[in-house]
Amino acid sequence: MIVKPQLAQLGLFDAKVPRYTSYPTAPHFSNDVGQSLFGDWISGIKPGSSVSLYVHVPFCRRLCWFCACRTQGTQTDNPVIAYVDVLKAELDLLAAHLPAGAILSRLHWGGGTPTLLNPDLMRDLAARILEIVPLGSDAEFSVEIDPNEIDEGRLDALAEAGMNRASIGVQDFDDEIQKTIGRIQSYDTTRKAIEMIRARGIASLNADILYGLPHQTKARMTESVQKLLSLSPDRVALYGYAHVPWMAKRQQLIPTDALPTPEDRLDLFDTARRLFLWDKYAEIGIDHFATQDDGLTHALNTGRLKRNFQGYTDDQSDVLIGIGASSISRFPQGYAQNAPATSAHTKAIREGRFSISRGHLFKGQDILRARLIEALMCDFRIDTAEILRDHNITAAELQGMYQTANATFDGLLSVSEDGLFIPPEARALTRMIARTFDAYDLSKAGHSSAI
Repeated sequence: MIVKPQLAQLGLFDAKVPRYTSYPTAPHFSNDVGQSLFGDWISGIKPGSSVSLYVHVPFCRRLCWFCACRTQGTQTDNPVIAYVDVLKAELDLLAAHLPAGAILSRLHWGGGTPTLLNPDLMRDLAARILEIVPLGSDAEFSVEIDPNEIDEGRLDALAEAGMNRASIGVQDFDDEIQKTIGRIQSYDTTRKAIEMIRARGIASLNADILYGLPHQTKARMTESVQKLLSLSPDRVALYGYAHVPWMAKRQQLIPTDALPTPEDRLDLFDTARRLFLWDKYAEIGIDHFATQDDGLTHALNTGRLKRNFQGYTDDQSDVLIGIGASSISRFPQGYAQNAPATSAHTKAIREGRFSISRGHLFKGQDILRARLIEALMCDFRIDTAEILRDHNITAAELQGMYQTANATFDGLLSVSEDGLFIPPEARALTRMIARTFDAYDLSKAGHSSAI
């Protein structure tokens, strides 16, 4: 059994490491991918392929202080209406490059607050998307829903468009914590939103909850998780709050002296984790939980679990196209990111070109290392036979990587000819273990706490 002093000695409470929703991580993107190459990648998609689409809406009625996403506040619909026009123009550009017959495996609207759109805008945007790339027979259409920014009319529009999964951010239900992070969202407001969602036959529900927030205690964490469990979400993401006020200026409004210590963060995570497991949720990777009949649980049990910019997924498509300012696309050849600023993105699209500002072209051992890291993050193990089958590396080289990782963590890992395995008692170290397979210089980028 690994105890806190041993975790401290291994650096868990001091380390800053990537979340590894991509490899290499976004801070290592450069200008080696532009709009021309991006267009070529889209044109090179095999006709009839399944693709995934992410649509980013960067607007919010209010800016939550804890959030580090690229968002902007608006009290009127005018910038939102103009932005949807830009999204439709961007979709037209996509349609001009996309080979015939492509269908959607996953469609996700994120933000920001996608439910800021009025019902007519929702219908208009969804219709344009599905005209270009229709939903496949088993496709998933998910939308991030703010319970404070939703009503019957907008839910009707989303349901009519084919939304079959809703995602709700909870963060924490405690009143003091909500006031401190600038996110007022009562349990009753959340419950009513979920009741409206389910009344429309949308049975699949995701929820996000945070640990490591100011004023959080194990008792408060317990109460918030129990309230969340009473709403019966199908999936839960238990994310660690990343306090990065040098990147997200609004976080300067959060008192640092109210934040839990790294050791306390681990206790908060374990408190929530035990409650989810007690309620028979399956543990998915390092920070997700799902019901036994959920797609994520099935993917975990069949070795098909993946990780992308939205966290864990059962999506098997190898193409994810990002639409909207700051969106990131993933192709077998690499990553491409749209201009982060809404103004720059809008300018490019109105000039009839993609707004790609940076990206990464896979080279060297990128694809190999990406798979090694994904395997650890998803399954806590690397299967030697799979890696040797799919990648250009010798068994001796792979064993050398294993031994280096194991030595870094005082022999806590299980290493054999069959592969590398992270035992349950060492899984708090998973992101740090994954870092040993990362060939890029992490000192050039700021990352979040390892716990």
